[in-house]
Amino acid sequence: MKKSAWFASVILALTALSFLLYFLQYYLFHRTEDTFFYMLQDTAFLPVQVLLVTVILNALMNRREKSSLLSKMNMVIGAFFSEVGMTLLHDFSRLDLNTEVLRSLFTAPDGWSGKSLAQAKKAVMDHRYRIQAGPEELEGLQRFLVAKRSFLVGLLENSNLLEHESFTEMLWAVFHLAEELSMRTEIRDLPATDLAHLAGDITRAYRRIVLEWIDYVTHLKKEYPYIFSLVRRVNPFNPDGSPIVRSE
Repeated sequence: MKKSAWFASVILALTALSFLLYFLQYYLFHRTEDTFFYMLQDTAFLPVQVLLVTVILNALMNRREKSSLLSKMNMVIGAFFSEVGMTLLHDFSRLDLNTEVLRSLFTAPDGWSGKSLAQAKKAVMDHRYRIQAGPEELEGLQRFLVAKRSFLVGLLENSNLLEHESFTEMLWAVFHLAEELSMRTEIRDLPATDLAHLAGDITRAYRRIVLEWIDYVTHLKKEYPYIFSLVRRVNPFNPDGSPIVRSE
């Protein structure tokens, strides 16, 4: 209420100032026709001024803000993959009985070109996941995700990520899996039906993480080739992946 009253006061003050200046012009020069001529001329230019300021300038400012926001979001996305995502990709790929299909996409000699990454994204969406996770693997995931719970909650609280719907959905899928696992105290006594349910949760998170990882790698390839080089070397789909540089 106070804000709207302040806004109305500003409008009234500026309008009164405009009338005062026009009155002062008439009082000093007594040329009514010139006053109305220039008033009409200024009014005629007003639509163009609105176009320049409101439409074009606003579009440029929004583009700059969007670019800045995207840069911040990619920093957060990078933190996710460094802290959680790469480990999950490595673990999930070992649980997928069809992992060779995805592995072939990211270990081929030309698998890191822009065109190949775009094709890989489509292949990932069509991929038939066959997750088989036993008690030992689930216990490992449980320990890892419970340890990363605070980190995941912090990401969900990041307001910048509200603009990135697919990444937010991926975080929710991972967080849901973490919640499911944290509520099970005796992993080794779970029935087959519950193991199948958890396999479904892993599949959901796995698919979304791979898709976000492809987008992230594509961004790094274009903007940060030195980080892209590291990500390519530690490729979670490559059993022999290593950060050590062995050849150019």
